[in-house]
Amino acid sequence: MNYEETEEQELLRNTIRKFLDKELPRERARELDLRAEHSPESFRRLCELGVVGLMVPEEYGGTGVDVLSAIIVIEELARRGTSLAGPFTHCAFYGAMNIIENGSEAQKRELLPKFARGELLFAYGLSEPDVGGDLASASVIARLSGDGARVIIDGTKRWCTGARIADYIYTLVRSGPKDARYENLSIVLVPTSAANLKIVDIDHIGLRYSATTDVIFDGVEVPAENIVGGMQAWNRGWPMLAGRGLDVERLEITASTFGIACAAVEDAWHYSQERRQFGRPICAHQSIRHMLVEARTRLAACRHMLYHAAWLAGEGRDCSVESSMAKLFVADTAVDIVLTCQRVMGAYGCAREYDMERYVRDIVCMPIVGGSSNMQKNNIANRLGLPAK
Repeated sequence: MNYEETEEQELLRNTIRKFLDKELPRERARELDLRAEHSPESFRRLCELGVVGLMVPEEYGGTGVDVLSAIIVIEELARRGTSLAGPFTHCAFYGAMNIIENGSEAQKRELLPKFARGELLFAYGLSEPDVGGDLASASVIARLSGDGARVIIDGTKRWCTGARIADYIYTLVRSGPKDARYENLSIVLVPTSAANLKIVDIDHIGLRYSATTDVIFDGVEVPAENIVGGMQAWNRGWPMLAGRGLDVERLEITASTFGIACAAVEDAWHYSQERRQFGRPICAHQSIRHMLVEARTRLAACRHMLYHAAWLAGEGRDCSVESSMAKLFVADTAVDIVLTCQRVMGAYGCAREYDMERYVRDIVCMPIVGGSSNMQKNNIANRLGLPAK
């Protein structure tokens, strides 16, 4: 199995790196993180490179679905923080990928060309105040109007990161009796501009490209055409959550995790050669040398886990186990990597004028978001047929 990147992929990496040096210098990235914002202008210029089209088929205006290249883009963007990696993910993955996998033909024709141009962002409305990993217990209620032309939604979604920058909330709803857990779920596209929809910010430490929020639905009404997959998908939302899209979903958050860890190692590596103590660079001290080498070794293992799973996904092969393993291993290992790099930098690793403190705030979120590490362990055990009774 050959992991050597193609000339096109190497060019893509270099293009993103040059773009970031010009468009998002380190100081600018720190300012955006402090305000929990991203730059719409920078994102628009990123879209002009055509990279958001990597998750859209050519017949809908994209460059053709290329999971591996899209993962490369996220990794490179995340090295400079999440202020561009986040919106890219909300467009190419939360948006385009879900519509490709689950949308009706009419929804694909309407939405995918806009995703290919970077004109739409989705935010997820999955979790609730009392619903985390157990999404089949969703309690936000949706019902059809008497004439079947509208969907009426009531309830609260939590941890909807990006709701303030998104055009639609990709909303999981309970569309029938709760006792049929997996049968009476649907997914509805709710415009963030809808009447009777309220967004409430939740202050948070990491992944600050946008606020994370509660989204409160108080009799919100949307056309029945906004049911993902069309009317025939009403009460059939669970397979949309548990299908191939979920496997690829794990890869995008893992790519962000990996990119942050890469940046932390690079910063600590360079710092160790510039910082001098006891008459020599600190990288000459055995304890620091060992810390850095262990970090690089773990980083190499993370790369193999991520890109093996991404290669499988790009080939259209089953990667449910591999994507869960990658999410689990990279998230947990990256925390150790980044904290090690922070210790290499000592007190400077805690200072706002260095990026290391942001890497730490971002990375400690990763074993939790996008499916916790414990959830991944359950997924892997179930997929491998390990008896639960």
